[in-house]
Parts: sequence; structure tokens; C-alpha cells
Amino acid sequence: MRLAVAQIITGKSTAANLDLIRDYATQAKAAGAELVVFPEAAMRAFGHSLTDIAEPLDGPWAQSVRNLAQELDIAIVAGMFTPGKDGKVRNTLLVAGPGLSAAYDKVHLFDAFGFAESNTVDAGETPVTFELNGTTFGLATCYDVRFPALFTANAKAGAQVNIVCASWGAGEGKAEQWDLLVRARALDSTTFVVACGQGDPETTGAGPAGSAPTGIGHSAVISPLGSALATLGGEPGLAVVDIDPATVAGVREKLPVLANARTF
Repeated sequence: MRLAVAQIITGKSTAANLDLIRDYATQAKAAGAELVVFPEAAMRAFGHSLTDIAEPLDGPWAQSVRNLAQELDIAIVAGMFTPGKDGKVRNTLLVAGPGLSAAYDKVHLFDAFGFAESNTVDAGETPVTFELNGTTFGLATCYDVRFPALFTANAKAGAQVNIVCASWGAGEGKAEQWDLLVRARALDSTTFVVACGQGDPETTGAGPAGSAPTGIGHSAVISPLGSALATLGGEPGLAVVDIDPATVAGVREKLPVLANARTF
């Protein structure tokens, strides 16, 4: 299976961000990808109001992504915001494509490093997987990557690939933590990990939006044994990589951490 990771930098305009998605999805399709993954907050970057643009999964922004996926005959995963409870939103990953209809609401909210996502975002409650061309994918968003149980739950539900969409906060040691965590989650779950983050705004001359996590880049595709198959730096870019999900079964025979795990 050929996958693409679209490391973009989104802004305030949902229309302009949709144009970015069209541009990178078109490039991914031209490169032969069956699936293209966009980061968290692809609909609108953090640091801007979210309640005024949140819409249901059958709203116009999400439908535009679906129409694009149908037009290009490619699967798309992209971060958006849907209405939550009590005036909050949900941090949602939309899965669109021919025969596909899935969405995941971020479970672990980023109340860390001086940022309080829970002030404006309503947490999801359940893991989500979806199937594409015989391969099962699990979904996770940003801060979720610090919680191995979600990744192993996806794997136990059949996932051979875990997708992580992020808008990773900058700071001392944060890039090293991201690199370590995406590789560790691959090993924990013996899945491929497709980790797509927002690019670093400073690479385009724009600074971070206060304390908002606006991205550092470093997107990567990791093998089930923790090796990097593709990596990006801080600047926007598209990485295209071929993976063989059938190899996961063999890895789990050699490294049966899911079968050997104990609950305490």
C-alpha cells in the first residue's frame, strides 16, 4: 500500500486550508498514493477561535473533503472541529474516501505544558478503526501519542497501521519527545505508525501563536519494529512511502508483546 503524509501549515481561513488539502491530495494521488494523511487542526490552526467554525460531520467543510476524496479516488484523513457539549467543540479526525465513512474524537486532551485544551474542547470516549483495501487502521490525535493503551487497543481491534495526526507544541525537548513517542507506539502495538504533524510556522517566517500548539513538523512513517521508513523536517512537504501491512503478522510472531501483555 502506498501512503502519503501531507505536512502542511494551516491558518485561520477554512477555505484556504481546504485549498491546501486539495493541492496536497492531488500531489499524493499523482504519486500513486491510496491514502493521504493530513494533520490535526487541518480545518483551522490552533490559536484562533474554534467554536465559530465547528460543524457536524455532514456540514459543508467535511462534505468538501468527501467530494475531493471521491473526485480523486483517494482516501483522506484530516483534522477538523465538530460541535461538542456546553459550547465546546470536539477535536475530530475525519476519514473520507470512496466507500469510507469514519470519524474519531480525540480522547486525551492536551492539558499540559501551559496549554488547556479542555477549556474549549470536549473529549471523545472511544477508539476508532477503519478498513481500506483490506488493511485496518487505528486513529489517534497528538497528545494521544503519550498513551500506549489507545494504540494497543487499536491493534487488538485489528489495526495493522496506527495514524497519528498532530499539531505538536514547540518547546525544549519536544521534537525529541515526538520522535521517541511515535517509534515507541509502533513497538508497543507492533503496527506501522503514520505520524503527520503540522509543519513549523517558523520555517515560513511566521512565529508561533502564543502558547497555542502550532506544530514543529517531523512527520514520519515508522515500521512495526520502530524503524523510520520516511521522515520530514520542519518545513511543509509531502512524504510518499510504500508499506506492506501483511508483514505485521510476522512481526507479531517474532515480537508477541500483544499476546504476552499482562493487566495489573
